[in-house]
Amino acid sequence: MPVRVATTAWQGGLHDGAGTTSASSSGVGSFPVSFPRRAADSAEGVTSPEELIAMAHSACLAMQLSALISEHGATSVQLDVTAEVALGPDPAGGFRLMGIDLAVTGSAAGLDAGAFAELTETAKRICPVSKALTGVEISLATTFVPA
Repeated sequence: MPVRVATTAWQGGLHDGAGTTSASSSGVGSFPVSFPRRAADSAEGVTSPEELIAMAHSACLAMQLSALISEHGATSVQLDVTAEVALGPDPAGGFRLMGIDLAVTGSAAGLDAGAFAELTETAKRICPVSKALTGVEISLATTFVPA
């Protein structure tokens, strides 16, 4: 299986420094990062590890769920997956991920709401990013739109 690489170049201290994180394997882009923007309510055009985890989780869940739906025999799959990753203080010191809220809206011909909810829960459990984040509470909300 392939290995993907990302790099980050950082200059300065935590509070006065900044960096750039890059998707090295794909070359799709480089993105500014800074701790003050990471800890602020407004990102102001600067990404964070939490946003990148949210991107990875939403994409992973969408791929895993589409595979399960197809294996179930449904067609015309349409999915909209949102992941919200919360950062907060860790009682042991520093910060930690406080939780991840996943929301999936989808439709597929040949699928009903019950099967969609069951497949979505399975996808959440077996997607590689969910497995990597087992130390974080992950919630899931599903909305099925009949095809």
